[in-house]
Formats: sequence, structure tokens, C-alpha cells
Amino acid sequence: MSIAAVPHYLQDQDFSTASPALRFGMYLKLWGTNRRSGERLWGKEDIDHAVRGQLQQERELPLDNKATALKAATRLTPNDKHILRALEQRQQHLAQTLDPAQLLTLDALATAPFTTGLGNEHPLENGFAFLNPYGLPYLPGSGTKGVLRNAARELASGEWGESAGWTQEKNPRLLQDKPARTIALSPIDVLFGLETQDGASDHVRGVLTFWDTVPHIGADSLQVEIMTPHQGDYYQQKSSSDRKSSAAISPHDSGQPTIIQFLTVPAGSRFGFHVQCNLSRLERLAPELADKGRWKQLLTAAFEHAFEWLGFGAKTAVGYGAMHKDHAAEKRRSEAQQQKAQAVRMASFSPAMQTIEAFVQELRAKHTQYPTFKEKANGTFHTQARALAKTALESTDWTAEEKHAAALSIEQWLPLLVQVDMKDERKKLKLTTLKGL
Repeated sequence: MSIAAVPHYLQDQDFSTASPALRFGMYLKLWGTNRRSGERLWGKEDIDHAVRGQLQQERELPLDNKATALKAATRLTPNDKHILRALEQRQQHLAQTLDPAQLLTLDALATAPFTTGLGNEHPLENGFAFLNPYGLPYLPGSGTKGVLRNAARELASGEWGESAGWTQEKNPRLLQDKPARTIALSPIDVLFGLETQDGASDHVRGVLTFWDTVPHIGADSLQVEIMTPHQGDYYQQKSSSDRKSSAAISPHDSGQPTIIQFLTVPAGSRFGFHVQCNLSRLERLAPELADKGRWKQLLTAAFEHAFEWLGFGAKTAVGYGAMHKDHAAEKRRSEAQQQKAQAVRMASFSPAMQTIEAFVQELRAKHTQYPTFKEKANGTFHTQARALAKTALESTDWTAEEKHAAALSIEQWLPLLVQVDMKDERKKLKLTTLKGL
């Protein structure tokens, strides 16, 4: 039975409730055991014994424990999924505290498995990026920034057709350093920062900050993917002289494949990207990019190009990390923002104005959904209009302005949803009186 590389007094512990990062790292059961003697085989596979062959001799059977260990590491416990949701909600709440002009939020849906951090150290030589201290998958903000910078460069090059407003043209920009100086910067330099050669002194920080992205994983586990290079013998030749010798191995497709396993986030997972802009600095440095949210338009175009052509994370050249905009999630986010803005607006109203606004909202929602709908007289909306008019007439704490607003709301919305003669309704509901005329 394989064990984790932990002290002996922890080897019998149950690590199934640990985070995926711990189960993939410190508690990954890769270390073998001789199933007969119980000997620990550090750095080796499990060893079993069986009688095999024509001579019926007992032989040692090495048992691959990598697949079993990785499968155990991929499971997402209910607590893991709860933390993922909590992290997503935390980012959403933080985003809502910022000025909308300073933040761009885009929702995406992974159409292919996503992986990142393969270069991290790991016994299997293929690591994975986990967010500390939670031990859950994430895409670092630096990774998002790098992909979008490349997307902006490709669009600005003009080689992909429409540039979507990106350009490589550099214009003089005044930097408020001490002393102040002027430097030529392109929109890419302004937004992402100026990359300079070693030894150069013209370093400029970009105005954008890219948040880490925590995926919302609908599945109950991560996935194990494999790659099978067939030409390992050719690439493992020690030097160029080996390749020139008669014993050199030429690359060919019939080589013995080597199965290499690595972790991925499954396709269908949702990603919420947040990009924050230092708007005051942008207005000083490049006011044309700050005007009417021009920086958002450019960045949205870069995201769309990256979704379609580049991908996020690692192994994008073979299709990993492909995404597209999640229009359903964006619609839900927009509706939630509108509801919040409406709630804030309602809270600022007087009780009388809240009553009027509630009446208007209900009729507006119905008319927006069914523009040609009209109920007969004495129906639901007609009754609500009568109740509003009666309340406005009889209430002593309503101001003249509030009564006037109630009359105007009834005159505007009642004929849109009820089959009535407004001339008669004005008399019956005493709307002229409410207007103070």
C-alpha cells in the first residue's frame, strides 16, 4: 500500500479531508511498500509478488501508484467547494465597493480543461498552482496580465485584421516623477507597463491591476490529463555528438510512449476576471484612454481575442485553457447590480415616494416583458392605480410634490397596461386634484 512522505506517526492518518494542494503535494501517496515484508520503498513503486511464467516462479510485480495517488488528490470535498464559492463571493463583494468606472469584470466559461503551474516543483515533475492558504486551484493575476498583453500586441500589429483600437504608436507622456520627465508610450505601455531591456532606466508601471481568478468548479473533482511523448529516446541523447554517431536514434512515431500525468480544472468551469484601473493616474498619463471608459473597450477586445485564439494557463498551444464569454453569467451579474442600485435608490426615497416607485417598477417590468399586453378594466393593475390614488388623496403626510408625482405615474403607466379611457379615469381618480390644479 502506497504511503505519503510524512513521519511514521502520521502514516495511518486519514488525509481525505485535507485540501487538494496538500493531497497533491505533501500527502500524495507515491512512496511504495513491499506488500510481503512491509519494507518502505522510498521513491519507488509498490511491490507485490506473484507466480508467473512457464517455470511458475515467483516474481516481484511493480505496481504503478501514480494514477491511484493522483485520483485521490483530485477529489473536491464539500468544504473545498464551499471555500471556492466563498472566495468567489468575496471578490464580488469587494468589486461592488469600488467605483464601476475603475473596474472591469468579465465572466468566462472554460470550453477545454485548464491547467497552470506545471513548472512548479513536484515529485511527478508536473506541478500545479494552488492558492495559499486555501489549497485550491487558481489563475494568478500575473498570468492573466501576460495573456492580455500578448493579445493586445497581436491586435495592435494589424496581422489579425481589425485592431479593435489597439495601436503600437507611441506618444509623449508626462510622468510626474521627481523631476518630471516626458517619455514616449503606446497604449499597451500605459495600461500594462513599459517593458525595458536590462540596464535601461525607463521603467513605467502600468495603470491596471489584475486580480487572481478562482474558478467555480461545478464538478466534484479535478481531472487527470495525460501526455504521451513518443520520442523520448531521441531527446534524451546526451550531446550533439551522440546524434552524429552511428548509434544515434532518429526521431520517429513508433517510439515507446511515456505516459506523463498532470492535473487540470475540468471544462465547463466558470472564471470571473476582475481588472482594476488606477483611474486618476490614467487621466493624468493618457486622458484619451480614460474618456468614456475607453480603456475598458480596449481591454474587452483583448479578452475576446485571448478567449478565441490564445487561451489561459499552460499548454494553450494544444488547446488547454480555451474559453468564451459567459453571457448568462454576465446577465445575472448585470441584473444583480441593477437590483442593488435600485435598492440603494429606493432607500433614499421617502415612504410616499417608495410607494410610488414600487407601483411604477411593477408596471414597467410587465410592460417591458409583454409590450402589447393590456388587461381589461378592474383588473390587477387598475386596482393598484386606484389604491395609489386613494392613498395619495387621503394621506395627510404626503407633500404636494409627492401627490403630483403619484398622479403623473398613474397617467403615464395606466393606459399602457389597462384598457381604460384616461379622460374618465382622471375624473374618477381625481388626478387633477392630486396635481394641485
